[in-house]
Amino acid sequence: MSNTIVSQTKEDNILGGFSVKRLKKTLALGLVFTMCVGMAAGCGGDKNNNQQQQQQQGNNGGDAAEVIKIGGLAPLTGAVAVYGTANKNGADLAFKEINDAGGVNGKMIEFNTKDEKGEAADAITAYNSLLDEGVVAILGDVTSAPCAAVAQESVANNTPMITATGTSADITTYGNNFFRVCYTDPLQGKTMATFAVQNLEAKTAAILYNVSSDYSDGLSKAFEEKAADLNLTILTKESYGENDKDFKTQLTSIANMNPDVLFVPDYYGQVSLIANQAKEVGLQATLLGADGWDGVLDVIGDATDVVEGAYFCNHYSTDSDNEKVQAFINNYKATYNETPNAFAALAYDAAYILADALSRAESMEEQDVIDALAATTYEGVTGKISFDEQGDPIKDLTIIKIVDGQYTFDSVVSAE
Repeated sequence: MSNTIVSQTKEDNILGGFSVKRLKKTLALGLVFTMCVGMAAGCGGDKNNNQQQQQQQGNNGGDAAEVIKIGGLAPLTGAVAVYGTANKNGADLAFKEINDAGGVNGKMIEFNTKDEKGEAADAITAYNSLLDEGVVAILGDVTSAPCAAVAQESVANNTPMITATGTSADITTYGNNFFRVCYTDPLQGKTMATFAVQNLEAKTAAILYNVSSDYSDGLSKAFEEKAADLNLTILTKESYGENDKDFKTQLTSIANMNPDVLFVPDYYGQVSLIANQAKEVGLQATLLGADGWDGVLDVIGDATDVVEGAYFCNHYSTDSDNEKVQAFINNYKATYNETPNAFAALAYDAAYILADALSRAESMEEQDVIDALAATTYEGVTGKISFDEQGDPIKDLTIIKIVDGQYTFDSVVSAE
């Protein structure tokens, strides 16, 4: 693969392509030649001017490039590979559609996703590898810790980056080059506390969170802070570690307090274990979660009753009657033979947003692409999206309820 996407050749001198052999000419002939060279800019005519203009276009807009290289970062193996795979699939589908429709200003997109295994160190290695390949922008990363690591790394190079699913609040704070399509952890936590009070009429709550996870910790803090504002009493806040599999001690303690709701802000794997054990200890509280719950029905098996009636906020609903949403779902199913989760939908939107920005950018230079991203207004599968001054999306949230072992649309909550 080429090391550059667009031609970076410096503008040649007007005679840079000529080779002048030594000629044994008379002094007069030499002077005539010198005079002609000096007059070339004035009398060389439109041909030379056109050559200069073409060279400048190549430098500023990358017109000489046959493809536009975009990089991707995602965990394609490891504990959260289901998210990375969905992210890659959604982006791949979008870029294929874009290429089939003529590409970006007539150029085809070449999209290459690197596997970072869900690890921050591997994400930085993959990020640098993509830069070596000459990408003009990067779609990724996927989960919060690797996302934060590459976000910090990207500032020095002012690399245009857009994450579809990195929800940790700090991701977009390191530089103006980083954008996100999903909403943030704090917004999710606040929204679920508000939903518990206003929609479920909850008076008391408990929190069970992963102390080893920035994602889980950030959500729990936001929920707790908003609960205080709403006079939602937090009866207890219990924690566990990343590798814990037994939660019965914490759940028994929570069950004895009989809260109206239990907020479990973690990813689907741990949520599945917790929900099963919550039923075993007789917990009656309504379970609440965030977007990490997306996928819980895929791993929970036939025991869907343990999450029956649970609510979580997510980025879109497959129940939507929006034509764009249904077209995406149908195309995704036809391509991958499965229903797209929110990670796939967000990556699909992120890919289209990035392509749209590239089509509007004055050049493929980093700051021009960043400026185009900042000016985005896009109607996507996950809603109408624009960005605030920090690169965070301005969009609404969808509440999903699990009914009869299915994700069902409950409501849309306006972003605060």
